[in-house]
Amino acid sequence: MSKGKLAKFADMETYRNVFQYPYSVVSDVPFAMRGHWREQYFHNDNPIILELGCGKGEYAVELAKAHPDRNYIGVDIKGARMWTGATRALQEGIENVAFLRTNIEIIDRFFADDEVQEIWLTFSDPQMKNPRKRLTSTYFMERYRRFLQDRGIIHLKTDSNFLFTYTKLMVEKNGLPLIESTEDLYHSTHLTPNTAHLLTIQTYYEQMWLSRGLSIKYIQFLLPHEGELNEPDIEIELDDYRSYHRTKRSPLETRK
Repeated sequence: MSKGKLAKFADMETYRNVFQYPYSVVSDVPFAMRGHWREQYFHNDNPIILELGCGKGEYAVELAKAHPDRNYIGVDIKGARMWTGATRALQEGIENVAFLRTNIEIIDRFFADDEVQEIWLTFSDPQMKNPRKRLTSTYFMERYRRFLQDRGIIHLKTDSNFLFTYTKLMVEKNGLPLIESTEDLYHSTHLTPNTAHLLTIQTYYEQMWLSRGLSIKYIQFLLPHEGELNEPDIEIELDDYRSYHRTKRSPLETRK
């Protein structure tokens, strides 16, 4: 581990807006603030919005700046990246954003029933090999139901045609209420003014995708509590790249 990362981790231990509970910790010590984020941290009754897989945290910070009447929590396991957003929030005095360093697979251990109103998924790994690891899979939808309010909002913003297509098929398969969907966000003409305003915020990775000429996809849907969720059983064409300046890892052309 580089000296830079060590210094960042040391900073994070002292940050009042960062909570670090990787699986090895929370499995033994329950998260005491579960169900009490508003009263114990934010000190208000405003809605709570999560960004899962927040990376550097810039999206959560920008959302918090744009909407001081909402509370935002960026979640990721990679603390060295999260340090950027957490540091900026402290330096700029942004009080309505916090950061939780943990494994998203156990996200339901940190929030109580109906404690969260919205979830943002920004440029998540498409996980083309393993559906259970996709953050829009029914596996994760069932976890979100444990703390997201009934008919809570889920946003997906992605460069991956595979993940976008998979998510649309999952929404259609389960009859989830679709609010908005576009395969080319920055050339869309049918977004509502409020949504269009939110989507002007660009992450570090999004700027790289745009500079590469890739279109940005966006889908927004509601997640009701009732109803059994089933995975779509359709082959989807794989992305022809893995990440910036890298080729895809799988020799296959399609996958469910």
